[in-house]
Amino acid sequence: MTENKTFIYESIFNQIRMGFHSIDEIQENITEEIEDNEFEDEISEEWAFDTIKEEYQKLLSESKQWKSPTDTERLINAFDELCDDNIVALHKAGYTTTDGEYEVVEVERELQENEIESDGYCFYHEQDLARAIAIENPSLYIAFQKVDNSDDAVTIEVGKRVAEVLINNDFKIKWDGSARTKIEIPGFKWQKIFNEDDRDLQDYSEVVDRMVQ
Repeated sequence: MTENKTFIYESIFNQIRMGFHSIDEIQENITEEIEDNEFEDEISEEWAFDTIKEEYQKLLSESKQWKSPTDTERLINAFDELCDDNIVALHKAGYTTTDGEYEVVEVERELQENEIESDGYCFYHEQDLARAIAIENPSLYIAFQKVDNSDDAVTIEVGKRVAEVLINNDFKIKWDGSARTKIEIPGFKWQKIFNEDDRDLQDYSEVVDRMVQ
């Protein structure tokens, strides 16, 4: 496989395994990616669509062996508990830590419009998620902080609360207890298949509604 094909294959693999997009959406995304990178002469739409279909079938087959609750299901439950405990918890918040922080500030702004201030926040972003779908040594990193805060003691307190909820949901974690280090869930396996009837984990208005109620 050429370098360009490998690049597109990895994008297909990630989008299918993350489970946030339908097959139609992934086909549109990949077609756009091929065009944006000017790979049309090398990579045909037929190859791309066949690869999408193959990877989706592989995931469907694997999913029959998944044991419930999956790590993903337990993480969703943990994040719901954190929201109930007045900590903003966002799934797949942007592509980088900076993106995630932006998303959190937007949620915090909506909370303040409802006269609520969160005690802190946590999230993982798309690059974190890519590590959780890796075949070898999967893991997930969780960022945490409080909006407009520069006090390490406050940050650490948020980290402790996030860590406690994760542990209570049967996750083993690695964290040195500092304000500068993300919480790692080693061995975390992201297991999710897109289903249009499922809840949209990236609908952050649901987070606001949950925290306002």
